[in-house]
Amino acid sequence: MFILTKIADLVQIAPDDFRKQSHVAIEDNINTKYANKVVQKIGLCVCLWDILWTSEGLIGQGDGMVNVNIEFRVVVFRPFKGEVIAARIADQSSEGIHLATDFFDNIFIPWTELPEGSEFEPSDSLWVWKDEDQVMYFDNNEMVRFKVLSEEWHDQTPSKPVEAAEGAGGGATDEGVPAPISRPPYQIVGSMSGPGLGCCLWWE
Repeated sequence: MFILTKIADLVQIAPDDFRKQSHVAIEDNINTKYANKVVQKIGLCVCLWDILWTSEGLIGQGDGMVNVNIEFRVVVFRPFKGEVIAARIADQSSEGIHLATDFFDNIFIPWTELPEGSEFEPSDSLWVWKDEDQVMYFDNNEMVRFKVLSEEWHDQTPSKPVEAAEGAGGGATDEGVPAPISRPPYQIVGSMSGPGLGCCLWWE
């Protein structure tokens, strides 16, 4: 679930941080930039682990910032395929179930990966597993176990504004322009179809 990943980067130390010892200033800048943030193709960076190498600081012209090239390792949350993880049910829809842990909430279980016999009840916005004569509910905030199937990365670079079509009277309009779909930078797709998976209470 958690791994150590090496990163090479450039740290800029502001004049306000000159009063700190150099290693403290570097660590603070790394944590500010990476802690609790998703880095594409790396995962969710939790915190700095250690610093492997630093260059000499060079003062930039005009701004007084000290530029330091560094190599360091961070603790990263990035589960491997097939890993079984515990999480809580955060939300449900006809498309599937959204899960969350204490520190990561972009986990999705498609309806196709729920136990066979699962049905969605729109009146309660809940999924129900019907197995022979038993009816078991996927209640919100319930603790569940799921297996990691894949991970999805979504580029968060802002898109270009939609230009008005030529000959539209010289004015731009938002009518007919679909709103952009908001996607998390990093999402885990899992399955609750299998022995021992699903609500933990079922297997106690």
